[in-house]
Amino acid sequence: MFENLFRKKSITKILEDAEKGYGDHASLNKTLGVKDLTAFGIAAIIGAGIFSTIGKASADGGPAVIFLFIFTAVACSFAAFAYAEFASMVPVSGSAYTYSYVAFGELVAWIIGWSLIMEYAIGNITVAISWSDYFTGLLSSIHIPALGINGIHLPDWMTMDYLTAYNGHQHAEALLNAGKSFSNLDEATRITNNAWITAPQIGNFHVVADLPALGIIILITWLVYRGMKESKNASNAMVIVKLAVILLVLSVGVFYVDTANWHPFAPNGVSGVLKGVSAVFFAYIGFDAISTTAEECKNPQKDLPRGMMWAIIICTVLYVAIALVLTGIVRYDNLAVGDPLAFVFDHINLKLMSGIIAVSAVFAMASVLLVFQMGQPRIWMSMSRDGLLPKRFSRIHPVYKTPSFATIVVGFVVAVPSLFMNLTIVTDLCSIGTLFAFVLVCAGVLVLQNKPNIQRGKFRIPYANAKYIIPVVFIGSVVASFVFFKAETTAFLTNKAKVHNPISFITSLDKAELAKVQSQIKKEQTPSAIIEKNIDTEAYLNGLSEGQYQSFVEKTNVSADKKFESGWSLFKHKIPMWIFFVICVVVTYYCITKNLSLIPVLGLLCCLYMMCELGISNWIGFGIWLVVGLVVYFLYGFKHSKLNLENQV
Repeated sequence: MFENLFRKKSITKILEDAEKGYGDHASLNKTLGVKDLTAFGIAAIIGAGIFSTIGKASADGGPAVIFLFIFTAVACSFAAFAYAEFASMVPVSGSAYTYSYVAFGELVAWIIGWSLIMEYAIGNITVAISWSDYFTGLLSSIHIPALGINGIHLPDWMTMDYLTAYNGHQHAEALLNAGKSFSNLDEATRITNNAWITAPQIGNFHVVADLPALGIIILITWLVYRGMKESKNASNAMVIVKLAVILLVLSVGVFYVDTANWHPFAPNGVSGVLKGVSAVFFAYIGFDAISTTAEECKNPQKDLPRGMMWAIIICTVLYVAIALVLTGIVRYDNLAVGDPLAFVFDHINLKLMSGIIAVSAVFAMASVLLVFQMGQPRIWMSMSRDGLLPKRFSRIHPVYKTPSFATIVVGFVVAVPSLFMNLTIVTDLCSIGTLFAFVLVCAGVLVLQNKPNIQRGKFRIPYANAKYIIPVVFIGSVVASFVFFKAETTAFLTNKAKVHNPISFITSLDKAELAKVQSQIKKEQTPSAIIEKNIDTEAYLNGLSEGQYQSFVEKTNVSADKKFESGWSLFKHKIPMWIFFVICVVVTYYCITKNLSLIPVLGLLCCLYMMCELGISNWIGFGIWLVVGLVVYFLYGFKHSKLNLENQV
């Protein structure tokens, strides 16, 4: 049985199946060229990244966030080289799932296919939620005096998920109990609190659901169902609109840049820049979706690699330029908003520009939804063709030539959770699933690089021997950690206790403990500083320097676990980074002994590093998803696999 878990599909057999049209399965239309693929890549990449997450990443890292965009683009380019070689070698739908079937065997292929299902589904849930935010903002900005319309305002409980509203209400209650006035709550907390309070109730259950997110998913699913030609035309049109708007933003915004805002360039150091890894990487997710369209390309071996590379290059240039303009117009620490582009032009009183940006953001998000919603049914279709999912998932519509049943199911899989899921959770889960796919694709190229009996495509990754570079980089990185970041490295290795941030500290306290903290504040304040009896505890603690805050918390008479994170609760967050270190050692060994190719090695290590920056909770969530997938595989896929049936004949 163990050998059967890793049974592999030969490239020759895959290409023969594609040529014959997969027996009783109809073929897809071949309509895509390199321009269309590049447009799909841009459609997938330029969305939430530029119109939303770039703001928070810039606030954390300052102008130096451009280096994170460049690093992420380089890491994605390494992975794109690996995708391109596989796409040239195996020009069929299935993306990393099919490539893993060739390189590692069925079990790994199933795991990667299952993770891709999560990537595209969770990715679209994320984008649908972001689209909903922009759409409701756009509605509220509509002013037509002649018709008496002064903004169209949907109820708050209709524009967000249940968990966000509940957590926002709890957070508001904790801050109000700590002395903050309602008017001083940040806008996001006020809105979520209002959604919870005003939501209709069925018994004790508050009815909170993101209805605009549901609406856009239904519309996009219908469009994808109708056919590749319609999807291509819609995607190309939306790409033209958002590129035109981004170029307009750059050409206007450059005249308002104040270079003084670029100082300091990296205000929070390397840690501040790296804090935005999840947000910035999410900005690049989607280029791999191009590989799912291989069967619909006119010349996949030539056009797929070019489409991927052009999409990444164009988008990276635009991301860096936008980040520099944003941080040049407005100081970095003011950019932690959901709609940074519109916010910046509001700041300089260009209301027309902010309106244009809001409209274009709706199109930009929709184009990302289109590409992701197009990619996922093709993964399901490929898995169904191999017998790992029921046959109906590979059913092709006789008129529209799309995987019709899979497309409808994907619509439900994305639409229902988009009503209820939390944006932060789904963003990180999407990122870790995608990075996992990237790691396995890069590893797959390394597994196949020295096998002589593998049929090669027209595109090969340029070869450079990793054994002359990777060991030097690894040893140099270890030495640099102790020389330039000695305190951080020592704290990591010794698991030194870390003080909780002010928000986490305050919201964990009960009323008696909070009273002790406020009493301590009164003692430490000068008489002139005490303006009112109701002390805003959170504002006071956030106003302290790092050293002052550390000293204050150490003196506070509350339990140590509420003041410090230590022991296992601290160490568990470091487990992903220890995994990364161990794998680095193993990869370095194989680089020396197997003469591995440099580019896929760099892709594997860069993507694995970004996975480790996402935190242990995301690894646990991803692990649970994979366990569920393995249960499905052993209950259905293993027995119904076509390779299994062929072996029984």
